[in-house]
Order: sequence, then C-alpha cells, then structure tokens
Amino acid sequence: MAHAKNHDYHILNPSINPFLGAVAAFVMLSGSVVFFHDGGPWMMLIGLAGVLYVMFAWWSDVIEESQVGDHTPVVRLGLRYGFIFFIMSEVMFFVAWFWSFFKHAMYPMGPDSPMVDGQWPPAGIETFDPWHLPLINTLILLCSGAAATWAHHALAHENNRQDLKAGLWLAIALGVLFTGFQAYEYSHAAFGFSGNIYGANFFMATGFHGFHVIIGTIFLAVCLARAYAGHFTPEKHVGFEAAAWYWHFVDVVWLFLFAAVYIWGG
Repeated sequence: MAHAKNHDYHILNPSINPFLGAVAAFVMLSGSVVFFHDGGPWMMLIGLAGVLYVMFAWWSDVIEESQVGDHTPVVRLGLRYGFIFFIMSEVMFFVAWFWSFFKHAMYPMGPDSPMVDGQWPPAGIETFDPWHLPLINTLILLCSGAAATWAHHALAHENNRQDLKAGLWLAIALGVLFTGFQAYEYSHAAFGFSGNIYGANFFMATGFHGFHVIIGTIFLAVCLARAYAGHFTPEKHVGFEAAAWYWHFVDVVWLFLFAAVYIWGG
C-alpha cells in the first residue's frame, strides 16, 4: 500500500487543541491584566476554564493514543526527552526565586539604598521556626516521594498492581496533607507579601512550590485513576514515569527551600 506506515514515529492527526489553547491563554492573560487593574475577574476565569478544558482534551487524546498502540518505543523515548526538558525549564524557574532570595539575603539594602547597609531578615520580620511545622512538612513530602517510588517499583519491576495503587494512594494523601499544613502555616505568618522583600521572596518561592505540589498531586491522582482503569504495563508507563519524576523534582526543590529559606535565610 502506498500509504502504509513503514516507520516507528507517530504522525498526529489534525487537531484544534493548539489553536484553542492559544486563544484561551490569550483571554486568560488579558483578563488577568484587567483584573489586576481593578476590573472584574470574569474574563480571566473564562480564559482559565478554556485552558483547563484544552489541557483535559489534549491529554485525553495522548492517553487514547497510548492505548491504541501509537506510542512506539521511539515515541516513548521522545516523550521522556520532552518531559526532561520541561523539568529543566522548571528548575530554571525556581533558580530565579533562589537568586532573588540569596541576593537580598547576602546584600540587604538599607534606607540609604543603593548602599548595602541593611539587615536580613528585615527589621520587624518574625520568621518561622524551621524545626517545627516546616520540618514536619519536609518529612511528609519525603515520605510521599518514597511512596511514589514504591508504586513505581511495584509496577516496573514486579507488575504488582495492588502495591501500585497503594503507593499512589499514600503519595496523594501525603501530598494533600502537605498542602493543608502549608496553608495553615501561611495563615499564621507574622509578615505579609507586600511591604518587605523578605515576605515577597518567601511567598513567591514557597507559594509557587505549593502550586507545583497541587499540580503534582493531581498528576498522581490521574495516574491512580488510570491504574484502576487497567492502564500501564511494566514496559509502557511513560505517563506514570513522568508523574514520578515530577514528584521527585518537587521533593528536591522543597529540600533546597527548607535549607535556604527556612534555616539559612531565617
């Protein structure tokens, strides 16, 4: 046959998802600008709903493609490389916040700025004790990462689907617990986001990490639902592999935050 497939690559069918994603992202961005300038939030929320829809539809297509056999070894290798590059971009995203924190911690600016004569943390800032709730959250997140590793090992090396599900349940539950404790910590902060560089750096760095924890928890929950649906085999589980990588990335970032922001920076 002239059009028979004679290669290992996956040629995608035409899709409207990229166009819808671009339009939704533009609407969300424009709505955010309007909202930040004391306008209503509705345009931003409509754009957000569009982005979420595109994410659901697009990833549903990817899952369906994997189930019908389009994800050959070559395609799975490309997906792994793509996700590795995505995590590298996330690493650089957090490097920016660490850069800002270290810069202001080592060269604090005083009232005679730009002369370096200030103090860190700024006067009047009461920081968190790292050995109370932050340490507990560190242990929770590390245990969650260990549970994800247990689930991954159970699938990839033993094809033990019961342990796969149990490990994912535990990882998700601990991720939710971490988020709850971080929200409790925020509600008891003795400083705010605005008015001081310490608060701005603290909430941007730990807040974006908390957002990544929420995304990672959803990622693992989707993998759990797919496990119950009978997806994944020891040879083909790129989706779960990506979720495990992402979760370990979140763990490592938190270790740096705990050491740099809570212990050293406090």
